[in-house]
Amino acid sequence: MTPSAKTCAIITGTTSGIGAAIARALAAQGHALLLVGRREDAGRELADALRAEGTEVVFHAADLSDSAAPEAVIKAAIAAFGRVDILINNAGLLSHGRAEDTTDAVWNRIMDVNLGAVFRLSRAVLPALRAQGGGAIVNIASDWALVGAKGAVAYAVSKAAVAQLTRCMAQDHAHEGIRINAVCPGDTDTPMLAAGLTGRARAEALARYGANIPMGRVGTPEDIARVTAFLTSDAAEYMTGALIPVDGGATAD
Repeated sequence: MTPSAKTCAIITGTTSGIGAAIARALAAQGHALLLVGRREDAGRELADALRAEGTEVVFHAADLSDSAAPEAVIKAAIAAFGRVDILINNAGLLSHGRAEDTTDAVWNRIMDVNLGAVFRLSRAVLPALRAQGGGAIVNIASDWALVGAKGAVAYAVSKAAVAQLTRCMAQDHAHEGIRINAVCPGDTDTPMLAAGLTGRARAEALARYGANIPMGRVGTPEDIARVTAFLTSDAAEYMTGALIPVDGGATAD
């Protein structure tokens, strides 16, 4: 592909749910996209659909727990589009369990994917953003980064660490025009929520989750994508280091 003059956004975890919705939102803003994910068939299907709508898009298959993956992702974006302007760190894993139920293997896997991969990719993209005179990183954290969580210690701690990584890197790179913010979704209607349930059982489970949220429903991937897209835009040019809950008011008390 001939390098594009359009701004380029890298989005991880794009093969379903929030990542796919963010890809559509940034495509609507006119960015060229490098989509990153592990499920190659689903990733290429989304890329083909966006390409049919006029978006310049490439899918790059990667396992972000591989320490070599970040450099390969950045090189793929520059090879395709000649630049990188935006990074969306969305890929992550969910786990349940109290501390005594969480093995070292589970703890290490969650920390490596949810935190380590975000750190490594954010570190790797800095030279490319600096070369453009600035840019934006948006990390998808969780409302459990902001409050305690029952029965999900590894996941909640990993997302809290992403929140702190966001604030620290925002301070380190604000003078370079690199803005780094985090979106903190609450319960959102994705394959991860109510996993394994379908049809009426899934609808009932989502309704139960929604009943505990002040706005009376769980979020949609589009709810999260709209706020993420805002943070990449010029409308948010004076925002960095922000942790924005998008949770229907669940953390408002």
